[in-house]
Amino acid sequence: MATAPEVLVAGAGPSGLLLALELCRHGVRPRIIDPLSGPSPLSRAVVMHARTLELLDRHGLAEQFIARGEIGRGVALRRAGRVAATARLGRIGEGLSPFPFVLIISQDQTEGLLREALATTYGVQVEWGTSLVGVAQGAASISASLQQADGVTGQVHIAYVVGCDGAHSAVRHALGIGFPGGTYDQQFFVADTVTEGLDTDADAGRLLEIALAPRTFNAFFPMPQSRTRIIGLLPAGVALEAVTFADVQPALEAAEHIRVREVSWFATYRVHHRVAERFRQGRAFLVGDAGHIHSPAGGQGMNTGLGDAVNLGWKLAAMLRQNAPEALLDTYEAERISFARLLVATTDRAFTAVTRASAWVSFMRTQVVPRLLPVALQLQWVRRLMFRTISQTGIKYPHSPLSGGRVGAVTGGMRLPWTAGPRYAALHQPGWHLLSVGPVPAAWAQAHGVTATEVAAAAGEKPGTVYLVRPDGYVGLAAPSFNEAEFSLYARHWGLAKRDVRDEK
Repeated sequence: MATAPEVLVAGAGPSGLLLALELCRHGVRPRIIDPLSGPSPLSRAVVMHARTLELLDRHGLAEQFIARGEIGRGVALRRAGRVAATARLGRIGEGLSPFPFVLIISQDQTEGLLREALATTYGVQVEWGTSLVGVAQGAASISASLQQADGVTGQVHIAYVVGCDGAHSAVRHALGIGFPGGTYDQQFFVADTVTEGLDTDADAGRLLEIALAPRTFNAFFPMPQSRTRIIGLLPAGVALEAVTFADVQPALEAAEHIRVREVSWFATYRVHHRVAERFRQGRAFLVGDAGHIHSPAGGQGMNTGLGDAVNLGWKLAAMLRQNAPEALLDTYEAERISFARLLVATTDRAFTAVTRASAWVSFMRTQVVPRLLPVALQLQWVRRLMFRTISQTGIKYPHSPLSGGRVGAVTGGMRLPWTAGPRYAALHQPGWHLLSVGPVPAAWAQAHGVTATEVAAAAGEKPGTVYLVRPDGYVGLAAPSFNEAEFSLYARHWGLAKRDVRDEK
């Protein structure tokens, strides 16, 4: 890894930290700054999905996260302060991912694990108390103006700048990128608590509990150390700035037949739905909440930002280490902004269904859903569809310029379907991968800097099937057999290394 930083990462939240790790993984040294004086102790995002764990597993971190968190066992639907129905999830994605579950882990724990990995593995530390206050684009570099906590300012000239600095992104503002969208009328509170009176399933353990009241909404997330995250809808007319947990506690406890013994964090907020006009401007990029914010339905926010970080990280490294074409960086926005727009639209519909107070929606929420959901989740195809949708393992980029070919149900732009064995293990190595059902074209792979692995046939695959897999685990090119001219054209177009292996002997 180069000793001089080549990428400035503004923001040391989960997205910024994983982007820094991804850059290091591919031999690029980042510089990561944050205006805060130190790590935030707030739990904030608490849901981690399977696709995120797969991406973390490439860094050898997934098991550490699982050890710190709590696996989501299922959902309990509450009505009139009592559990009306339960739907056990367990290993809902069995056979679809090595991590076929939802993990509950607080954001401060996530950030701590990522910071530790960044420091111990690569020697990169977060520069706290450092703000980005301006950027100026150049042909060969970008100039960033930085300000220290004591007011001292300076400039740094660097290859790329990435804004991972949240909804009020200084990078986005400095670039003048619009952030269209809106704000929902409802006001919410969030509290991390020790709460008594919630249900515990005898077999599954603590469940996510959702109250299906006609004109309000409360949710109870089980968290490690027997704590509970409560999210609720504030009554209309309550001032966000003035409300405390004591103001909502009596009504909450009476309605839900619970007792809140301890509160370690309380905050109020409104939910926004916005997507930046673009995710790239010259040598500057937006990642995570800097580029998109939406309702918390499905726990997609942090996971989406982490996906952004991995998507961009290997592409920046390819530009800096492999002399990849400029078009490769354009694929970041092409792939991720379309998903962000779809996600905002999807979570918008889910959020409206959960919070709307109309008589019809209330009837569906309180009478139909408790009867329908547990039955539906007993159907295997429903469970698999739900897992693929929520876990983000179903994200694909079929229209990306990087995507080509088709073999059976696998097309370019899909996440490589998971199967136990060497094909998944091979992806732990950084870089591109050539997976072949049968003998691998080793000479071609070596000449192009690609790791080649022979794998056993999965369901529906025929001998000779070959996949060229991107560094982030998505299929770049799929073919029923290896055609050297086709694969060489793809490799040349996207800047995969081409060298004369005779020079290395």
